[in-house]
Amino acid sequence: MKNSALVVVDMLYDFIDGSLACHNSDSAVAQTLKYIDSQTKGQGGEEHEILDTFPILFIRDHHPADHSSFKEQGGIWPSHCVAGTHGGEIHHDLQPYVNEELTFDKGCDRATEQYSGYEGVNNAGQSLGEVLELLDATDIYVCGIATEYCVRNTCEDLLKAGFKVHLLKDCLAYVDHEGHVKALEEMKAEGIEIE
Repeated sequence: MKNSALVVVDMLYDFIDGSLACHNSDSAVAQTLKYIDSQTKGQGGEEHEILDTFPILFIRDHHPADHSSFKEQGGIWPSHCVAGTHGGEIHHDLQPYVNEELTFDKGCDRATEQYSGYEGVNNAGQSLGEVLELLDATDIYVCGIATEYCVRNTCEDLLKAGFKVHLLKDCLAYVDHEGHVKALEEMKAEGIEIE
């Protein structure tokens, strides 16, 4: 798994059991943990050493309370993933793998809708794309919520940037099953590897 990294998109409570709960989300979290375990098994030592050999990066929808995408502001979504709320937190079971420097927030500007995590920014002001290049990662494994929106947009931007993108189909949750299947087919046609 040399030169590879895992990008976990929006495994946040509002998408798991909150205002925008998605289908298959509990299973997606469990399968992601299983996948991380399979990649890090047998690597003794400190957590940071594990992350050196297989970096795990998190994307987090991180909205102000009056974000333009919310229905109350004329948008299409119910209020979700407001910064500082439980709904905007990464699932508890994934917390041991969360490193602030490898956590990227998107949707922070109230006027801008951001589905892709590619331009998400960490606490040092670096984008996901910049950090993946610093890590010398070439193969990016992606999982998360929701297939049709943030996962797809993130995968497509990674592909456009020249990364080899592998989408872990068992580690996904979605808004609508039909939309999920269609998005997978279209991403495969674009050159994203569905695994």
